[in-house]
Amino acid sequence: MSQLATFIDKKRQKKPILAMTHVVYGYPSVQESLDWMARLMEEGVDFIEVQFPFSDPVADGPSIVAACHRALEQKLDVDTCLSQLGKLAKDFPESRIVLMSYLNPMYRFGLEKLAKRAAEENILGLILPDLPIEQSATYRTACEANNIDPVWLVTPATPKDRLTMLAGQASGFLYCVARSGVTGHSSHEGKSHERKSHEEKDQTNQLDDYLAEINSHANAPIGVGFGLRERSQIEQLTGKADIAILGSALLDAYNEGGQEAGIELIKMLFTK
Repeated sequence: MSQLATFIDKKRQKKPILAMTHVVYGYPSVQESLDWMARLMEEGVDFIEVQFPFSDPVADGPSIVAACHRALEQKLDVDTCLSQLGKLAKDFPESRIVLMSYLNPMYRFGLEKLAKRAAEENILGLILPDLPIEQSATYRTACEANNIDPVWLVTPATPKDRLTMLAGQASGFLYCVARSGVTGHSSHEGKSHERKSHEEKDQTNQLDDYLAEINSHANAPIGVGFGLRERSQIEQLTGKADIAILGSALLDAYNEGGQEAGIELIKMLFTK
C-alpha cells in the first residue's frame, strides 16, 4: 500500500468520509492562497488539492477558470510552488497535499523532475487530468521511483473496460468524477422543483450504480468530486467513497465571503 493510500486508510478508521478541498495556487495572490491553505489545514481538512494554474484548464468550470486566469497575471514558478507546499506539508502533518495541474506546464517543468521534487516536499500525489495513461510510461516510472502516486480520473462516460483498467491501475486513490461536464454548478439549477426532484433521484441511482461498479474493480481508495455543494450529496457518498472533493463550491464561498465563508461551508457539509 502506498504512503497516500496508507494515510487514507488510517484516517478512514476515524471518519466516515474524508474532506479534500481545492485551492488554486496564486489566487488571488500567492501569499493569500498559501494563507488559505494553512487555514484549511488548521481547521483539520484531510487533503488539499492544490492546482497550479494553466491558461486552458479544460476540465474546470467558470469559477476555477477565472481564478486560474487571475493567478496567471503574476509570474508563477512550479519549483517555488513545490517548495512552499513542502513547508505547509511539514507544518501540518495531519493533512496531505496533492498537486493538480495540466500537462503543458508540468511537461515544461519536466515530469521526472516533478516526481522527484514532489517526493522531496512530501507531496504524495499528482493529478494531471489531460495525460492519458497510455502515454504516461515515463511519468509513471518516475512516480514509482519516487514513491509518488499518479492519480487517474474516471467519469460516468468512461467505457466499462477502460474504467476497469484505470481502477485496477490506481494506487493512492482513484478520482471519480461524479457527473459529466466541467467542475462547478449543478445541472439542476434553474429547473422546476418537480423536475429537479425527479432528476436528482435518477442521478442518485446512477451515481450509486457507478460507484458500485468502480468499487468492484478498484485496488485503491476512491475520491469523488465535481458538483458537490450540499450536505445530502456528501451523505450519499458515505460508505461508497473514501474522499469527498470540494472545488468550485468552496471557491465560490471564498469569493463571496473570504476564509470565514469557506470554513462555514466546510463545517456545514462535513460536521455532524
